[in-house]
Parts: sequence; C-alpha cells; structure tokens
Amino acid sequence: MQDLNGKVAVVTGGASGIGNALARRFASEGAQVVVGDIEADALERAVAELRASGAPAVGIVTDVTDPAQMQALGDAAVERFGGVHVFCNNAGVGGGGLSWEMPLSTWEWVIGVNMWGVIHGVRTFVPLLMQQAEAHIVNTASVAGLVAAPFMGPYNASKHAVVAISETLHHELAMVAPQVKVSVLCPGWVNTKIAESGRNRPEHLQEDDAVADGEGAELLRGLIEKGMPPEEVAGKVRDAMRDERFWVLTHDDEGDFWVDGVNARLRSLEARTNPQLGLPL
Repeated sequence: MQDLNGKVAVVTGGASGIGNALARRFASEGAQVVVGDIEADALERAVAELRASGAPAVGIVTDVTDPAQMQALGDAAVERFGGVHVFCNNAGVGGGGLSWEMPLSTWEWVIGVNMWGVIHGVRTFVPLLMQQAEAHIVNTASVAGLVAAPFMGPYNASKHAVVAISETLHHELAMVAPQVKVSVLCPGWVNTKIAESGRNRPEHLQEDDAVADGEGAELLRGLIEKGMPPEEVAGKVRDAMRDERFWVLTHDDEGDFWVDGVNARLRSLEARTNPQLGLPL
C-alpha cells in the first residue's frame, strides 16, 4: 500500500510501544486512526496526542481476548470512518519461566492475548478489509515465533501460532482476495513495556508468575530497555506494506543476537540435528 492519505487504520495495543508507534506513523501519512487498547487512561492519552497532531482519531477500550469487544472495535471503525484499509493485530503480553512450573493461568493469559487476540482480529477485520480495493493486515508475532528460546514456553507457542496463522492467511487471501496483503512482524528486542504487561493481567488469571520478580525479569528488562525504538519498527512495517512484503524482521543483520538464533535453527532443521540455540543464554 503506497498511499495512506485518507485511509482508515486500526491498531490494537495502540496506546503504547510498537502499536502506538504504528498509529502515529499512519497518522503522519494522513490516515484516520482507530486505536484499541485495554488500558483506558493510556488510550485516552494516545488518542489526545494523535488528535493534537491533527489526525482524525478515536480510541476504543478493547480486550482482544473477547471476540465481542474485537467486533465492537471493528463496528466503531466502520461507524466513525466508513471502513477499514489497514489492520494491525498488535496487542501482546509476555510471561515466562520453566514450562512445567508455570501456572496454567500464565499459559491461558499469554495464549489468550497473543494467539486468540489475533484469531479474533482476523475473524472481525479480514471481512472488512476484503471490501476495499486495496488493504493490508499486519500481525505482530516475534522472533520468538521463529526460534524457541528457553523459559518462554507460552510466549514462544503463541508467537509461533501467529506466524502460522499469518502464513495461512497469506495463501488464503492470495486465492480469494488478492488485493488484501498480509505481513507478519517478527521483532527482536524493542524498547517497549512488554516486561510490565502483568499490569493488565485480569484478576481471574492472577497467580505468581515464574519469573515476574526474579533475576530473569531484570535481565529481560535490561535487554528490552536497550532495544530498538518502536518508531524504527513502525518504519520497517511501513516499508513492508509499500513492498507488499510478508516477512518483517526488524533485526536482520548477521551477528545479531536473534538472527544468529534463527539461522542456527534453520541449520539444525536442514541437517536434521537436534535444535541448537545459537543464542548467548
């Protein structure tokens, strides 16, 4: 998609991090923006900033694990702006620890947001995108959807699922609605608040997370704080949209932490050897 001027873009998880950077990038190119997020206060601030920049913008409090709320987000976009041209399935959370020690609530929470949120987004928004002469859906996965590092079982599982859903969708839309393009975003370390995503964990799924207050969490926060700025990620997504490119890997230089991990996995698959991380863990 070359021109966003006058188009309608919807972004989940759009009040902070990558989602907010995407919303601001689309707005800077003349798009009308609908932001969905579970945090009401952060959402209000994000929409106020978009409007202050001159962008037509609306915010809808959205829990992506609830299909009715995702449908309400789609309905609001159509009611306010008449349709949807770009949809970013971006909301996500993190949680980790040893796979056999994590409470089921952590598995349910992470997979509920990261995988089921994407499924609900696809079911709500793809039919809307198909009504346009050109449209684009961006699903936020992770490099953790391409290589499975330890202590990240629920996150890895959810992000591998997002990659698979996106690739399936790419083939399906190429057959039945080729004007709708698909990209899957697989970022490495990005400076966001994902390490603090427990702030939005629902009460009925509150249990002690295996790494929430441990050394692992501090290491993770340090790596994230040194990560790529979200604005740079948004620029890479926008480039992929222009090029109609499926894969969006933010960290693609040889020798990068995550690139080495992905390449090690591909080599072990090709050689039929046991998985090799290739990560400095």
